[in-house]
Order: sequence, then structure tokens, then C-alpha cells
Amino acid sequence: MPDISHLCSAWSGSPVRLSRKIAGLAVFALAVTGFMAMMAWALLNQSPVTGKSGSTRLDKPAPEFTLPLFEGGELTLSEQSGRPVVINFWASWCAPCRVEARGLEEAWRSYRDRNVLLVGIQTQDTEADGRAYLNEFGVTYPNVIDGDGKVSVDYGVIGLPVTFFVDRDGIVVHRWVGAIDEVRLTGWIDEMVSGATPGGEAEGKNPEGFFEFK
Repeated sequence: MPDISHLCSAWSGSPVRLSRKIAGLAVFALAVTGFMAMMAWALLNQSPVTGKSGSTRLDKPAPEFTLPLFEGGELTLSEQSGRPVVINFWASWCAPCRVEARGLEEAWRSYRDRNVLLVGIQTQDTEADGRAYLNEFGVTYPNVIDGDGKVSVDYGVIGLPVTFFVDRDGIVVHRWVGAIDEVRLTGWIDEMVSGATPGGEAEGKNPEGFFEFK
């Protein structure tokens, strides 16, 4: 009679090995399922990057700054207390900034005699390129240079352009992320002039209207 003890031994070990393999596969499947679920949750709940730019400053005092003006001298934000201030962050290389440039200048010409200040803050750019940009678009409202980017960080700016609306008490009451159109801009300025708080959306819907910092 042949010796089949080795076959019996192999057979008796197979269920154990199979059980371990099944358990390992089950753990792996659970891990993959959990990872995919977390990814799906993150995608459904994340905010667009544009929506985050400057969002932490809303309903808070506008961060103070003293920055050099392109035309010489300095501008200090706290010295503008008592009147509405519109702050626009821009750079010469930012295509959406170029889209809104003429509208910002037109708004300045319309409201500068109504005790409204519009100030541009150039960031992540060179002074020479910024000066050429201002000349190209005939900009006459005050523009300052955020040379080291500190003020951009203080305002939570993570891309361009971004426009902040600061009321007479120095509080950031609204903001717009992306290239702002003249109708929306002047409408919100009118609300601030009348003492109201601007309302409505806070970011452009066109992804080409916002350039995220990389």
C-alpha cells in the first residue's frame, strides 16, 4: 500500500493557507474601499481654490500696511479710515488682471471725488514691469509695491486678481476673486458709499478669470 501521509499533510495545511489568503485579500479590499471613500468625500466637500483666496479676511479689520507708491512716497491704509477703500491685488503677467484694468480705472475716475479710494497692490512682479503695465492702461489711481509679498500673505491672497472692499470702519465687508467687471465693481462701491454692506457672489465662474499661484 503506497504511503500517502505526505498528501494528507499537504491537504490538511491547504485550508489554513487559503484562509490566510482570503483574510489578506479582505483586508486589502477594505483598505482600498476606505481610501476611495475618503477621496470621494474630499472631492465632494472641497472648496474651489479661487473661493479660498482672501476668504479668511472677511468681516475682519483689513490688515494694516505701509507700502511705497509707484509715483513716490508711501501709502498707509490706516490713514484712509473714514472712507470706503477698494484694494485690488494684481501683477503685470496676470492675464485676468489685464482684463479688468480699464474698468478699475473708469471706476476710479467716477468715484475719486466721492471720497472713495481705489488702490492697487502689485505683487510677485518687478517694479519695471509694473510701471509699464500702469502706463499701458493709463492707470491714475494710487498703486503700491508689495515687494516681499508680505501684504499678500496677510490678506490670504493665493492667486490673482483679488479685490477687497473695505468700509469706512476699516472692515473687509466683501471681496471678489477673479477679474471683476465694471458693473459689479461700481454697484458694490455704491452700496459702500450709501453705508450698506455689499452682497452677492464672491468669485468669478470663469476659471480663466483667476490665476492661481504655483
